[in-house]
Amino acid sequence: MTASPAPDFLSGTSGEVSGVRYTTRAFVLDVLCDALASALLEGPRLRAAATRSPRRRVLALAIEREGEPTLLSAARAELSRSRHEVHFERAVAGRRGKFENLNALLERQPPQGYDWLLVVDDDVALPGGFLDSFILLAERFELRLAQPAHRYRSHAAWGVTRRRPASLVRETAFVEIGPVTAFHSTTFGTLLPFPPLRVGWGLDAHWSAVARQRGWKLGIVDATPVRHGLRTIAAAYDRQDAIDEAREFLAGRPYTPADEARRTIATHRAL
Repeated sequence: MTASPAPDFLSGTSGEVSGVRYTTRAFVLDVLCDALASALLEGPRLRAAATRSPRRRVLALAIEREGEPTLLSAARAELSRSRHEVHFERAVAGRRGKFENLNALLERQPPQGYDWLLVVDDDVALPGGFLDSFILLAERFELRLAQPAHRYRSHAAWGVTRRRPASLVRETAFVEIGPVTAFHSTTFGTLLPFPPLRVGWGLDAHWSAVARQRGWKLGIVDATPVRHGLRTIAAAYDRQDAIDEAREFLAGRPYTPADEARRTIATHRAL
């Protein structure tokens, strides 16, 4: 029997980094990228530029699973060290899905009056000084949806989301639903509230199509790479259920297929 092809709204890979060979290779690549960034004085230059940029109001939302390993306290602490005004709201996942829970948080704390909305998974490690550099770069390159790049040792289903050496920001045709997604206030009226989805596969493909229609720039911030690897991918839900939910959601809606989603439009190496 011939296996069915992967749906064209999915990457076709899990992106999970495991095994001695792949873990070692990823570790070496991260060390090399970190060393290059250090040699280019990337961190000090971004921190200096961030101190001269406007202070923003940021609403950060997170859904936390009970009884599971979590990095949410550390992520919240890192966000609180930002020079920006950060309001953090969290909820326990319970029986509702991710986007159902996010909508409940948005009802409790409406996003109006905030410059950015940040959705953070509970199993992602943020680098030091994350938010100041991330917002600086997102705004400098006029991104309306943005995500930090994945480190090489991070679980990342989409290869385009892995960090690139000597790159600050890449404009792309696609931004993921997680582990960290940022929405500029200009998108709130169109993308919020979120569709009441449980898992949300395919939602990012739809966002990408909407962005193209509206002329919004999407991008991946390579200078602030995160690590997403605390838990096994898709361990908390059934994969086929997630695919079925995505197919039903995307039926009749525009979306960016995988071949287009993998495309990098422009790479920015300097402020």
